[in-house]
Amino acid sequence: MSTDSIKKFLFGRPLKSSEIESEKMPVWKALPILSSDALSSVAYGTEQILLELATVGIVAFSFSLPIAIAIILLIGILVISYRQVIDTYPQGGGAYMVSKENLGMFWGRLAGVSLLIDYTLTVAVSISAGVIAITSAFPQTTPYTVEICILLVIIMVFINLRGTSESGSIFAFPTYLFILCMIALVGKGTFDVLTGAATAPHGIPLTTVMPSGLTLFVLLKAFSSGCSAVTGIEAISNAVPHFRRPSEKNAKMTLISLALLLAVIFGGVTVLALAYHVSPDPKGSESVLSMVTEQAFGRGVIYYITQIATMLILVLAANTSFNGFPILASIMAQDKNFPRVFSNRGDRLAFNYGIITLGILSIILLIVFEGKTDLLIPLYAIGVFLSFTLAQGGLVLKWVREKKKRWFQKSIINGFGAIVTLAVVIIFSITKFLEGAWIVIVISPIMLWMISKVYRHYEDVADELRINLEEPLPKRDELVVIIPIAGIHRVVADTITYAKSISPNAIAFYVSFSDEDEDKFQEKWEKWNPGVRLVVFKSRYRTVIRPLIEFINRIDTNTSESNNIMVLLPQFVTKKWWHRLLHNQSANRIRKALQSRKDIAVTTIPYHLHD
Repeated sequence: MSTDSIKKFLFGRPLKSSEIESEKMPVWKALPILSSDALSSVAYGTEQILLELATVGIVAFSFSLPIAIAIILLIGILVISYRQVIDTYPQGGGAYMVSKENLGMFWGRLAGVSLLIDYTLTVAVSISAGVIAITSAFPQTTPYTVEICILLVIIMVFINLRGTSESGSIFAFPTYLFILCMIALVGKGTFDVLTGAATAPHGIPLTTVMPSGLTLFVLLKAFSSGCSAVTGIEAISNAVPHFRRPSEKNAKMTLISLALLLAVIFGGVTVLALAYHVSPDPKGSESVLSMVTEQAFGRGVIYYITQIATMLILVLAANTSFNGFPILASIMAQDKNFPRVFSNRGDRLAFNYGIITLGILSIILLIVFEGKTDLLIPLYAIGVFLSFTLAQGGLVLKWVREKKKRWFQKSIINGFGAIVTLAVVIIFSITKFLEGAWIVIVISPIMLWMISKVYRHYEDVADELRINLEEPLPKRDELVVIIPIAGIHRVVADTITYAKSISPNAIAFYVSFSDEDEDKFQEKWEKWNPGVRLVVFKSRYRTVIRPLIEFINRIDTNTSESNNIMVLLPQFVTKKWWHRLLHNQSANRIRKALQSRKDIAVTTIPYHLHD
């Protein structure tokens, strides 16, 4: 089976560029693809709030409700703001495009770096949290946490390499199953609360009295931990061009649907955790959502369906990043802020380089942090909230500069959003600094420096290669063609024929290892007489490359920058891959040795063997 056949079997048939419209997403497919990150955060958002409050005692749990309400209000602010981003920048790019165009390239790069880091952490956090859902239901799988995480990332990479359309179809069912399970859970829990079945006699009282030890710092830590529920909202604005037409309308509809579902599910789970008197497991072997579901439905069929759906949505939450990261990387690559290969689409019209790079980085994170969600969370959300701040600050400047219709109202909305999200960045950076947030704070400027170096390289190359179209092509002196040979055979004959067709000054270069070999080969050459001068060097150290370089250095060229020397390498190509192992790779070694020389052009003349 050929390589193309294997690729077609694994990833599907190649798609034409004209088929890209069929790969774009309707709303029903965009919701599971782009919203699974935010939706899945309810599986650990409430838990992260309770874990911070648990340091004071269960009496502090009652403060999880106002914290959850504050986070839901923050979601509302961001949704209103990002609707304006979608309207203003329908070409996609989200915070990166807004920051670049309104604040300058430096801030655009910072927004891009922040989002790329956040996308990578989203995959690691989502996958690790999904595995916790498995270990909660099946404790015997706990020792294999990291292995399961890696396997799930590989599966995600494979599915996304098959293209957006297929990945959306695969991910739709689990996402909608999770939504159904969560609505059923909130509905059952609401019924229990209204009928009094949810609150035990020793239930947690709602109090406004500040318990001893519950400081403002603890509340801010709980708030910043719960803000993990806000990540993923920006992915919709980044991917507007990937929506079916009308793309802006469909993107905004998806954004509103996400906000409503997130408010109901996240708020509902937080209320039920209070009502059912649930405390987070400090060992992390069972999730709060698992405990809430068990209290509502018992450990029966519905419980296991909910756990499986939770595991699936958490794993699929990584798919938001597998769409956002490659798209953002491709946009940055088009602006010379990322390697250009990231802007290329594969056979299935997917950005393969971005997908594979994200998978590798996520696996490294999961291995380093042993697949533990609580260790990864402190690194999480700084990047995305920084991008939120830059995007909204950029929009404020845009409205003030342009002063178009309703510019003042828009400025107030985005200005307020920028202040709130900047406050979250500061809170998160301070409260989570020693727990791991410092890693992101250190890595961000390093990545920013690397991206600026990439941009500078592309600019330097463009400056060097730029030509004046009105100037004639430069004249060059007579070309000297050198043909390194190891014998007389058909490959050499074809190469000499080609050399004579492009220059009258062709030289065959042969390296002998003894006087006897030298005399014998010269006699054979004179008998063959191909009409090309032969130069023989004797190598005392049995090497071919050094004598060739010495000979090239002796050739008198008018200037070292004229490229008046061409080395033609005769090389036969074997039919089977393992045949290559049976032959000398001298042509490859010569090419590698000469490719750094500015004054030499190196060309291979291949000869394909039949056997």
